[in-house]
Amino acid sequence: QMTSTQFFNIFEQSIKDYHVYDSIETEIKNPYNKDQFEYLLYQKNWIDTVQWHLEDIIRDPEIEPAEALKIKRVIDASNQKRTDLVEFIDGYFLNKYKDIKPIENATLNSETVAWALDRLSILALKIFHMSEEANRESAEQSHKTNCQNKLDVLNEQKTDLSTAIDQLIEDIENGNKYMKIYKQMKMYNDEELNPVLYKAKK
Repeated sequence: QMTSTQFFNIFEQSIKDYHVYDSIETEIKNPYNKDQFEYLLYQKNWIDTVQWHLEDIIRDPEIEPAEALKIKRVIDASNQKRTDLVEFIDGYFLNKYKDIKPIENATLNSETVAWALDRLSILALKIFHMSEEANRESAEQSHKTNCQNKLDVLNEQKTDLSTAIDQLIEDIENGNKYMKIYKQMKMYNDEELNPVLYKAKK
């Protein structure tokens, strides 16, 4: 059974690998086999990492509107991939624990394991980039101090979230909590559900 520490280590590995070239054009080279759960986690964080930098680029005040629109559509597509992968990971856990019979008073968690891992993946990115800012040589000391204070809070969040994830998995394994998955049912990318898209087809 993997733990939150192992999950986070894979996210960190993905972030480190991306920043070797630090380019949104870098091709992903997932070091894990496709039949490994680690493969999904690495893939998930790589999507998050690329999107993080796309979000930076699109906020350039000098960006051309046409380029901004192009990037916005890439971000939309990335969001859909992210959601699909999170739901796939939830399916993995649902199948993994399908034979566990919940106790009579078992409760439902407000967040699934995969969506908690989604938060942990984003948190790994926040910690990486806040650490960069806290140690940026060209920055004023006040900036570094401010970023270090934020980094301390982020690391505290990491501890709390990691503990919560481990506890949730343990509760599911022991039957104290049960899994239930609701698909996100995003509408804006669906040609049958977004009025702008389905009217354009007529």
